[in-house]
Order: sequence, then C-alpha cells, then structure tokens
Amino acid sequence: MKPLISVNLLLYKPKFYLKPCLDSIFAQTYENFELLIMDNDSGDGTVERVKEIIEQAQKEGRKIPFYKIIANKENLGFAGGHNLGINESRGELVAMINQDVILDEDFLKQAAQAFDGAKGIGSAQAKILRLKIDDGSLIKTDIIDTTGLVILKNRRIIARGQGRQDGGQYDKPEEVFGVDGAIPVYRRETLKNAGITLNGKTEYFDEDFFAYKEDVDLAWRMRLYGWKVIYAPQIIAWHARTSGDSEARNYLAIVKERLKIGEFAKYLSFKNQRLMQIKNEQAPLLLKDIFYWLPKEIASWIFVILLERYSWRAIRELFEQAPLALQKRKMIMSRKKISNQEMSKWFK
Repeated sequence: MKPLISVNLLLYKPKFYLKPCLDSIFAQTYENFELLIMDNDSGDGTVERVKEIIEQAQKEGRKIPFYKIIANKENLGFAGGHNLGINESRGELVAMINQDVILDEDFLKQAAQAFDGAKGIGSAQAKILRLKIDDGSLIKTDIIDTTGLVILKNRRIIARGQGRQDGGQYDKPEEVFGVDGAIPVYRRETLKNAGITLNGKTEYFDEDFFAYKEDVDLAWRMRLYGWKVIYAPQIIAWHARTSGDSEARNYLAIVKERLKIGEFAKYLSFKNQRLMQIKNEQAPLLLKDIFYWLPKEIASWIFVILLERYSWRAIRELFEQAPLALQKRKMIMSRKKISNQEMSKWFK
C-alpha cells in the first residue's frame, strides 16, 4: 500500500502565488494524498479564491484530492499554522508547503519512495530550485534555492548550495543536518516523537518562534533524538525565496545579506536564534567551538544594539521567553539519544 501523504498548505496573503501552487498540487502523479489548506487570516478574500480555483479545476475535469479548508481567525504564524495542520491531517507522511512554491509533478511520488523501507529516516529534503518573479509571473530557474540546512561552528544556519547554478553537484543522495522549512516532508511518527507537551498542549514547531528558525529548531531536536534526515535530489520543487540570496559565510557577505531582509524577519531571527540555542545546545560542543561562535555572537549583539533599533524588542522578548525555553530544554535533554561526538560532526 502506498502511504497516505498529507499536503498541508499554509497561506497568508498569497496573491499571485496561489494558483500556480495549487495547480502544481493538482498535477501530482501520486494519487494517495489529501490536501489541507489553512489560511492565516489573510483578510483579502484568499479563502474565496481557493474555492474558485478548486471549482474551476473540477470543471476542467482535473482530479482533485480529498481536501479541507480551514480559515484561521488570527495569524498563527508558520509554527502555529503548521502545528494545527499536523493535528488536523491524517497522513503517514506530512508535506508542508509554503504558498510561494511550485512542485514537480512527481514530487509526492518521489517523496514516498525516499521513505519506502528506510528505517530511522525522520524527514526528507528536496532539491529546491529558485523561482524568479517577473511582473507577477513565476519562472522556473536552475539556480539552487536549498538542498538542506547546514549549521556552522559559529551556529549560523545556511541553506546548502543557495544561489549556485545547478550543475549536478548536488545530485548525490546523502544525509544533511536538517530540512528547510520551505517544503519539508516529515514522517508523522517523527513529528509525534519530537513534539514537546507543556500544559496539555503539544508543539512540533515552537510557537514562541512564530516564524523563522522554527524549522532549524525542529531539525536540531530531531538530530538529538537520533532521527536521520536525508537529501533526496529526485524530489524537486521551485521556491520564490523572499530573503537570502546566497549561503554567505564571511562577515561582510553576512551583513550584505542581512540588509536585504525585512525588519520583522530580522527581529524574529535574532530572538529565535538564541531561543533555539538555549533549548538545544550542549555545553561541551559550545565550549569546543567557542572561538567560532563567541566573536560572531558579540558582533551580532553590537550590530543589533547600535544599528537595528527596531530589533530591540527582540532582546526584551528573548528574556521574557527564555524561562519557558529552559523548561523545554530540560525535556529535550532528558530524551536525547545521540552522543556529543555524533552531534559534533554536523557543525561545519
């Protein structure tokens, strides 16, 4: 039996992204999947547009999977929105789709095959290429958007291969640190195992994050729990990334990339990076890499304090949310399975 795949599409004011994304889902060659569409209180008629697109597709004789539409009464963010989707869906595998994505027609078929018969694999990373936006049209390119998350010794997170032309250099299946939040595919068993329950509520993605870095936080936790993450280049999609053009590593390149990011994203990224480390860091590894991360950390705080006044609230919220992050840390470390030596190899 082919596993049921839940395709969880989270929307927030998708505009011209909506129809191409839905069309690519309806075009899937894999048949055993359900579609859950969640709107994060867009307030712009998105739910009505979704219904119109589905009705038109049905009139055209296209095969539409079982689907459900959920109109959230508030913006739950990436974390809250997808947590809701995980709980509302039923599939053995869960594909979380961003609105600015177009799937290859064999995306779900190849995803199912990547998990088939493989033990210990918690998530699969697709080869994601860049969508170019041209006057409201989306053009597929051969520029790499991401082939998986990389965590550096200074604890900076980059998208592997981002901004490079695809010349087959990432055509080898292999393990990666984690899957990128643009189009991750998870085994439901893994999500349940990695969930953190406090006060009767289970979170898979940390809702204190709202958006940004929640995918890395989950990837880190999955690694600590001993799950494998595979990169499967035969799974293909295209993504119109709105922040980050390249896998910047030196400080000048990092500053240039940061200047391209919106204020809201900067504020969340600064706060969430530190919350993520509070929850997942291991003291021996942090000490081992001290000459990598400490200069970067000092520079980050100076940069934010002197040059990003709009991010000051991130500092306040970081201290407000740190106690709960420490509670979550205790739970994570009590269930950790991987050794420090095994974990150390993922810091590049």
